[in-house]
Amino acid sequence: MFKYLSQIWRSKDLRNKILFTVGAVIVFRIATQVSIPGANREALRSIFEQNSFFGIFSALTGGSAENFSIVLMGLSPYINASIIIQLLTVIIPKWEALSKEGEQGQKTMNKYTRWLAVPLSFLQSYGTILLLNSQSQVPILENIKDPQVLLPVMLTVTAGTMWLMWLGEIITEKGIGNGISILIFINIVAGMPQIIAQSLYLGQADSQALIPFITNILFTIIMLVVIVLITEAERKIPVTYAGHRFQGRGEQSALPIRINQAGMIPIIFAVSLVSFPSLLAQFMQRATNPMLKNIGNFFATYFAPQSATYMVLYFLFIILFTYFYVSITFNPKQVAENIQKRGGYIPGIRPGSQTVEYLGKISNRLNLFGGTFLALIAVAPIVMSRLMSGSGLGSVQSLISGAGMIIVVGVVLELVRQINAQLIMHDYDKLV
Repeated sequence: MFKYLSQIWRSKDLRNKILFTVGAVIVFRIATQVSIPGANREALRSIFEQNSFFGIFSALTGGSAENFSIVLMGLSPYINASIIIQLLTVIIPKWEALSKEGEQGQKTMNKYTRWLAVPLSFLQSYGTILLLNSQSQVPILENIKDPQVLLPVMLTVTAGTMWLMWLGEIITEKGIGNGISILIFINIVAGMPQIIAQSLYLGQADSQALIPFITNILFTIIMLVVIVLITEAERKIPVTYAGHRFQGRGEQSALPIRINQAGMIPIIFAVSLVSFPSLLAQFMQRATNPMLKNIGNFFATYFAPQSATYMVLYFLFIILFTYFYVSITFNPKQVAENIQKRGGYIPGIRPGSQTVEYLGKISNRLNLFGGTFLALIAVAPIVMSRLMSGSGLGSVQSLISGAGMIIVVGVVLELVRQINAQLIMHDYDKLV
């Protein structure tokens, strides 16, 4: 380990990239603590302490929502824009062709994503500000209905998201790479030290309180190991490419298909859909109409983040969206055609329709396994929290959500690959 770290430090170029990335991350974390002028932070904190739905939102934004900071929404508008553009790429033939034009085409698609993120940020800022303000007994912002008050705040929050997009691209260009992913990763892990400190503080007064905390740490470690194994796992389909006709044998290769083909996208879709009733309940419970108020109370009771209904729907939606997303991004017919064009075939399977059917069948089986894996990872921390609360040992806040674990593992694995690639280039340059 120390030898590996010393190799990294001796590589001047890699060392400078890492230091630049660390500096950019520090600037980002400072920005999350800069509140919008005039915001009542005490009223805001009480909302996040009393409502678990907003607690999840605060965790995903790295505490910027709880501080009502200039980067209130984090990178969520950019993520939404990326998903929308990715789905439209499949629907619009011109965009699909553009996405296949290599680096230049990818740059154009990224430009479309950034442009779409601007109106999404503006609209999302409006909804977020009004929602947070409506849930507080004391107004977070005075005279929020006045456009002269609301519009500058919306523009500030939108500019904060645009600045984060720029910062992520700078990290990608001058830092260690994958700037957007690194900022999302930092957002997720930023709240962990506070949770650990609170648990240890409670453990000083009552040693019994350390039992759920230690159990939670062990559970998180086990989950992370499982996620690493499944994330790296893939099904290799043997493919034989026709060799030279005088040699009489073909070249053996394999077509790898990841078990988790959809990545994080199904969880993002599912959590947006399953959280909508809770979000709707926040407004309905404050309505003057008795019927609307009763509907709001029903949603708040049966669709709360730790309710059985919430977990069952969350689980099923993740599996459904896994099939939906992979059906868009993975085209067995196109893959079969590419294999055939290169003179390849799957042993025992005829080229053409049989290969398409075979690839589709394997993809569906992997989707069932991968979707179930994603659903279990997403629901497991919620189930664990409920079990700890009902065991009489006391409850403790989860260190990280299931979705957060998948993001953290993905980003860390990609960072390791980036660093190893840089080290290989450094050693190659020394030889040259």
